[in-house]
Amino acid sequence: MARLFGTDGVRGLANRDVTAELALSLGAAAARVVTSSGDFRGTRPRAVIGRDTRVSGEFLSSALAAGLASAGVDVTEVGVLPTPGIAHLTASTDVELGVVVSASHNAMPDNGIKFFARGGFKLEDAIEDRIEATLAAQWDRPVGADVGRISNDVALADRNYIDHLVAAAGRPLDGVRIAVDCANGAASDVAPLALREAGADVVVINASPDGRNINDACGSTHPEQLQAVTVASEAAFGVAYDGDADRCLAVDHTGALVDGDQIMGLLATAMKEAGTLVDDTLVVTVMSNLGLLLAMRDASIRTVQTGVGDRYVLEAMRAGGYTLGGEQSGHIINSHYATTGDGILTSLLLAARVVGTGRSLADLASVVTRMPQVLVNVKGVDKARAADDEGVVDAVRRAEASLGETGRVLLRPSGTEPLVRVMVEAATMDEAEVVAHGLADVVEERLAL
Repeated sequence: MARLFGTDGVRGLANRDVTAELALSLGAAAARVVTSSGDFRGTRPRAVIGRDTRVSGEFLSSALAAGLASAGVDVTEVGVLPTPGIAHLTASTDVELGVVVSASHNAMPDNGIKFFARGGFKLEDAIEDRIEATLAAQWDRPVGADVGRISNDVALADRNYIDHLVAAAGRPLDGVRIAVDCANGAASDVAPLALREAGADVVVINASPDGRNINDACGSTHPEQLQAVTVASEAAFGVAYDGDADRCLAVDHTGALVDGDQIMGLLATAMKEAGTLVDDTLVVTVMSNLGLLLAMRDASIRTVQTGVGDRYVLEAMRAGGYTLGGEQSGHIINSHYATTGDGILTSLLLAARVVGTGRSLADLASVVTRMPQVLVNVKGVDKARAADDEGVVDAVRRAEASLGETGRVLLRPSGTEPLVRVMVEAATMDEAEVVAHGLADVVEERLAL
């Protein structure tokens, strides 16, 4: 049987895969696991629940609250709030568990459930496995005065998170105009408020959620509107969030996209300059562009590479005590201020760097020159042999030798399909195309099912 928890919680089609019954059971099971060894000194353990703007989040968050309360946990529902806002509340308000109902950048029909432990960090795999194992276990239900209470506190939660964001900016943002695409998601209220309270002049689009329009042709997965509005409004730059605002991509004043690799590059150099980049190290995934790795080498910044997924970035950051890491997709983690990726925080830090240096985002982002990249999906192959087949390994070795330091080859088996992804970066697009398709032919021939 497939594991219930994926790399970012439980996720699937709302009301089919992720049902009210599942949410109720997960709430009760999570409460039992997380509170099993706690000493609460006569008080009940507490949890906080937030969600993005999907219509299904309303019944799923209610079911989660019911499950938690049935297991003796006092629950505060804070309504719509970005995922990093819930992580911050979990860390700053002395609760045992934070819960987010969101499917992040996925389309509206999907939804998901993710948990944060005390301190605001995502649950470890072993804890998730214990929750899954507990779902079907018999248990003694509390009764009478021992059941949990459910309350609502939207305004205080928003204020707590916004104050945290404004303080993190570290300087007034007076005089900078920023175009903001809120993806009709969880950032729709708090992001414009935080940026304005920090002093920025904010032009807002896609901040009118109706429960059905989250991520719909907008936000970080569809930046075209933002690119046009940034230029038309003469903004210094623009930022786009995804549905739960844990990621951020940017657009410079010309409308050119600034991706997560470029954002990490400019923030890393700023932090190194300020002496806040621990061990002068940036944590990235294997999918970060070679241009970022070369730029960091030239800036005397070491890079540590992890598997794909922000949880693996965070694990490496915590293990090494590092302060900055992220993904090309715009998940950026700055451990000075956050325990998970925070798109709104990232946009405030970008704005502070623009204001503090007096330089344009285009100029700052030029620290990273992206290498041309080609990705070819080779279908119908035995992905399990990709790393060991002698012919494939030899072809990869020869390709890497031909590319030298100005290129890179990466083969990644799909997690769910009989498919191998061949990624090649090179000095020119033509070279990347030739090498990628040549390798794809070898993979298809050697590994065909």
